Amino acid sequence: MKKIFLISLLTCVLFIGLAIQARAEIAVSSGNIATSSSNTVTAQRLPNPLGITDVNALIARIINFVLSLVGSVSLLMFVYGGLTWMTSAGKSDQVKKGKDIIVWSIIGLAIVFSSYILVKFVVTSLVS
Repeated sequence: MKKIFLISLLTCVLFIGLAIQARAEIAVSSGNIATSSSNTVTAQRLPNPLGITDVNALIARIINFVLSLVGSVSLLMFVYGGLTWMTSAGKSDQVKKGKDIIVWSIIGLAIVFSSYILVKFVVTSLVS
């Protein structure tokens, strides 16, 4: 199941990249080319959809996005562990499973928060 999900995710990312590249090529070749008075052809620049011109800022935005996704998954696991514990009906193995999920999700949240603080510190020192 994980392989299918990863393959689907990578396929979507690749197709989005190809679609953006194809759209850029179509925009350049379909008449969005300006000619000056000296009969030289200059291509118009495509607008920057992200509004980021610095590579460090782009990497920071990607890292922050990934950390927010990981934090969201960790919070969902915290809720899942609580539900597992509450619906265990006194079964000791289910109670232990729920407690373990909660403990590991708290550890995961601590790691995500500390890495977010570290990334924020490094990025602000690099960008400034």
